[in-house]
Amino acid sequence: MAHTNRELIGFSRGISAQSMLLGYRAGAFAMSYRAPLYQWWSPDPRGVLPLDGLRMTRSLRKSVARFSVTFDKAFADVLAQCADPRRRGGWIDTGLRRAYLELHRAGHAHSVETRDDRGDLVGGLFVVNLGGFVSGESMFHRDRDASKVALVSLVARLREREQPVLLDTQWCTEHLASLGVREVSREDYLRRLAGVIDRPDVW
Repeated sequence: MAHTNRELIGFSRGISAQSMLLGYRAGAFAMSYRAPLYQWWSPDPRGVLPLDGLRMTRSLRKSVARFSVTFDKAFADVLAQCADPRRRGGWIDTGLRRAYLELHRAGHAHSVETRDDRGDLVGGLFVVNLGGFVSGESMFHRDRDASKVALVSLVARLREREQPVLLDTQWCTEHLASLGVREVSREDYLRRLAGVIDRPDVW
């Protein structure tokens, strides 16, 4: 997917957990660019996944039954898989990894782990949570549908909470659209963000 200059709103020299939290509150997020520079993005349109809009195919339902899922048991491992430099389009560098680990220690970043019948980690995702805002940062899989199963479990967990949730996917790719992600304008996104960001953490 091509991104426009209008979506790229700035650069910073270095990154920190605190600057990332400030960015999320303003509707922006960071990606590594060329060390030590980081890009800051505010997509328009923005990808969001309504909690009642997740699409479940028959094969995905079978996969859900085939795997088990844990939460926050292997954050560093999930992050390492998502940040693997061999991944095509990888954008999580050492600085971002340090910041995400700090966010996890502070209770703002969380992982969903998909495990096979031996208990081995075969997929997962991690998110950042502030109030009712949940940002899906990255996911990985080593077995078919393992990352999708993590997403299904994340949505199920969030639907149990009795408060509004904005599940942000940043952009809406063809793959994410097939799962129910849809596009909203930046103006609509920022309005929704303001309505949930100062509530108690939904996680």
